[in-house]
Amino acid sequence: MQIFHHVESIRSALKEQRLQNKRVGFVPTMGNLHDAHIELVKIAQQYCDVVVVSIFVNPLQFGLNEDWDKYPRTFEADSNRLRDVQCDYLFYPDEKEIYPNGMAEQTRVIVPTMTDVLCGASRPGHFEGVTTVVSKLFNIIQPDLAVFGKKDFQQLAIIRRMVEDLCIPVEIVGGEIYREDDGLAMSSRNSFITEEERPNVSVLNRSLIEAQTSIEEGNKDFFAVEQEAKDKIQAAGFKPDYFNICNSKTLEPAANDDNEITILGAMYTASARLIDNLSFTLSGQKK
Repeated sequence: MQIFHHVESIRSALKEQRLQNKRVGFVPTMGNLHDAHIELVKIAQQYCDVVVVSIFVNPLQFGLNEDWDKYPRTFEADSNRLRDVQCDYLFYPDEKEIYPNGMAEQTRVIVPTMTDVLCGASRPGHFEGVTTVVSKLFNIIQPDLAVFGKKDFQQLAIIRRMVEDLCIPVEIVGGEIYREDDGLAMSSRNSFITEEERPNVSVLNRSLIEAQTSIEEGNKDFFAVEQEAKDKIQAAGFKPDYFNICNSKTLEPAANDDNEITILGAMYTASARLIDNLSFTLSGQKK
């Protein structure tokens, strides 16, 4: 695996690959890699000849009082994991390389839909930081295909919309959620969960499953289903952020005749904010 720190050097290496008609896959990350990240790399390898992984803890997507300075930085371990899975290139830039004119002067990419609800409501400006850095990384790597995890369902939907709106020639692939044995979605922030909290955090995933079951059994009182889930999360000792039943494409509140449904939930532990989601199709609905 080759490691690059600078834009021009990674571009030069990839240019050589394209001259050989190699298909380039890309997996952007913030590091602290776990099994779910590695699965995304494997997906890219299935479709592409060359795979690039980036590691960049993007300050632009962290708000005030968020955990940018505490976010785990584990470059050596990450590099070893990527070597083990035979990743081709690792792009590991510093902040100055990505924001040469400083963040205050950085041109921003704004997607006007789906960004001020759910995680966007709790983290103002977060998705502006995500779309800005992802668009920059797309311009640097110029991949044929990019893989993002479905755990960040809202992020995936927003990136798909950005790519469509800006006519960016990259295919976006969603990787399935990779889970712990108890159903907890794998996340770099899981390391912040305390030993006392750990046995109970699966309440978020259980609440999603129970909400799906209720809806599939015919319960169309979505507000009541959402409130019941929030009550269960609170009873387990956590603070609900949101629990919303949405149209899978628009992320607007689901209507009674929607058939493509995604339930998204987020909750706070003492030191972490955990998110999860579950998508399904209702049979017998008009499309």
